[in-house]
Amino acid sequence: MEFKVIRPAHPLVHAVLVDHDRHLDAYLDDDAARRIGGLWTLAASSPRSLIHLPMRANQAPSLELPEDGTRQLDLVLLHHSLQFAPARWKEVRRRLGPGRPKTVTLPDSGHTGEAVIDHEARHYLENRDLFHQHLHAETLFMTGSANVFRETARQFHDVAQNGPGYVPIHPSYPHFCTELHSNDGILGNAREIHIEYCDQWDS
Repeated sequence: MEFKVIRPAHPLVHAVLVDHDRHLDAYLDDDAARRIGGLWTLAASSPRSLIHLPMRANQAPSLELPEDGTRQLDLVLLHHSLQFAPARWKEVRRRLGPGRPKTVTLPDSGHTGEAVIDHEARHYLENRDLFHQHLHAETLFMTGSANVFRETARQFHDVAQNGPGYVPIHPSYPHFCTELHSNDGILGNAREIHIEYCDQWDS
């Protein structure tokens, strides 16, 4: 089976994905959140592609992370129909070259709104629009349907748009954040991901 690997042309410098065993934390600035939202949308329309987001070597944000947050991960997004075996990833990654620049046009992030999402249907037993995760070679694989990628891309755009101007109204909520949460009916064999805006970076 043929597939292609898509990576951002410029590194996602201020983006970190941390494995906490029971859940995952993503720390992003507005640029990284906006670009990941675009790549999330691209995963919905590119069923023959692996969307690779190299992040595991990035400098962590200059804030106090939980003590168990010691392992940083790369991220790969893929459509479930691709049936890619994560065990193959280390070899595929090793063989990746510089690639060829290519420009893609993505739908306006505002077109993915609450009105087009059937939240009740997400909780039906027949729901197949779910994320599944695998962890291999320091990489988190997020596998899902076109619908679930398309519907959840807005959460990254929310972080990009609302994070920089966020004014805390309660000490318990000092940062703008959102989650890919089990209560949302989008996680199958997958852990929750806490997505937090962060503007405190050492580089």
